[in-house]
Amino acid sequence: MPALGGEPGVCSARYAGPNASGADNIEKLLTALRGKSGKERAAHFVCALAVARRNRMVAVVTNRVDGEILDVPRGGGGFGYDPVFYFPFLRKGFAEISGEEKNLYSHRGKAFRRLLEVLPGML
Repeated sequence: MPALGGEPGVCSARYAGPNASGADNIEKLLTALRGKSGKERAAHFVCALAVARRNRMVAVVTNRVDGEILDVPRGGGGFGYDPVFYFPFLRKGFAEISGEEKNLYSHRGKAFRRLLEVLPGML
């Protein structure tokens, strides 16, 4: 997140420590964002995928989804930071959307669809 100097970043699963739970990570994030509002709560998820064949890189794709961090967790679905990741396009948090919606809009779903587009011409 820009407001946190890039944290939690690629270490997001271990943000609150090596043995921390998802709830611990969320608590640390919300504590770090206390008092911040608007653009200071802007966040994004990124998915990077790489495919190699016979020790040769064939494709690398990335995609992202932009949103913001909620003040409190909400919703019962998803995992990781989904309970605090708000997706303005649907006016819902990622823990409140269906699996079908998440596959359509998430960074992972978008990255895998992109990979399926580029792979046939590269193999």
